[in-house]
Amino acid sequence: MAHIRGGSRDSRAVVSRVAVTALPATVPAGSEAATRADFSLIRYAQCWEDADILLDALAIQPGDDCLSIGSAGDNALALLSRRPGRVVVIDLNPSQLACLELRVAAYRELEHAELLELIGSRPSGRRAALYQRCRSQLTAPVRAFWDGKSAEIAAGIGGAGKFERYFATFRHRILPLVHSRRKVEHLLRGGTREERETFYANEWDTWRWQLLFRIFFSRFVMGRMGRDPSFFRYVKGSVSDRFLARGRYATTTLNPAENPYLQWILTGAHPTALPFALRPENFEVIRAHLDRLEWHCEPMEAYLERAGERRFGAFNLSDIFEYISEENTHRLLERIVRSGKSGARLAYWNTLADRHRPEFMTDRLRSLPELSQALHARDKAFFYCAFVVEEVI
Repeated sequence: MAHIRGGSRDSRAVVSRVAVTALPATVPAGSEAATRADFSLIRYAQCWEDADILLDALAIQPGDDCLSIGSAGDNALALLSRRPGRVVVIDLNPSQLACLELRVAAYRELEHAELLELIGSRPSGRRAALYQRCRSQLTAPVRAFWDGKSAEIAAGIGGAGKFERYFATFRHRILPLVHSRRKVEHLLRGGTREERETFYANEWDTWRWQLLFRIFFSRFVMGRMGRDPSFFRYVKGSVSDRFLARGRYATTTLNPAENPYLQWILTGAHPTALPFALRPENFEVIRAHLDRLEWHCEPMEAYLERAGERRFGAFNLSDIFEYISEENTHRLLERIVRSGKSGARLAYWNTLADRHRPEFMTDRLRSLPELSQALHARDKAFFYCAFVVEEVI
């Protein structure tokens, strides 16, 4: 566990050093997901989940303790904007926590514009120098991890994951076969809803687009190049058809000019829209509350066993249930509910597997379907088929 203390930029971080000299090659046992997927690499160099709807769902009150899945750290950092008492971050993958630790160092050492350069949101020829300014804030294993990734740093750390490389392949090799740069720029300008729908129907949604999209975003190709194949274990139906429908929603019903996730997929940067944690208005409040963040590399089940009951007021669960069976989902939900205060909110995404509170937990966990559906309708990370919000009774 690394625990950062000291919220101001000028204070030096006091870091509890982990008792290893490199990131572990394996992850702790104790969860179904840990036994099925390879967690030795960066899978996600960004959080591909919309923090705007997450924060609205969780309704965090100042002083609340929050539990969050790590991923690349963006949404855990976004929770700090609500001035919680503590944000506890859990992830099975030490490489994902290395992404979070470097972000914490960047918020501490860099100015906002420099942070955007390091991430890759903005062009830069000095990312190596920016990293050197952050390096002293890292624990020894994480420093060694990033020291070995000079190419990824030079390109922007937001593109260093397997998932982002998958999108880069789509952007560089598939998209030019279908649409010109001019059409991509036109799509991302947005416009009125009527203009977006007309452009999509007449210019974008060609037979070539549909064909190559269905191939590249098929279960087989995504399993080989994007997500771990084991992540599709509980998925039923056509993966590409669902993503194609959600893509149309993101480019017509939602405004591409306001969508950082779509912009990164199509351009590899954030030309006109930023995720919540990277917006200038949120930078200082996140930096001021870095001392309230801690992280652990272990299964959530193991952490919850010692966390105590009725502690947490909010849970950012990412799409954790996507990768485990329905039975194990229910078992983990029971553990989570025991650690939640009355009124605590749970928020999580379903990509392709249907996961939600079981009927036998209705006396302990309340579903909030109207809120869930309203927030999902705004979800800029458009590839999820559902957003689930539930409340501890």
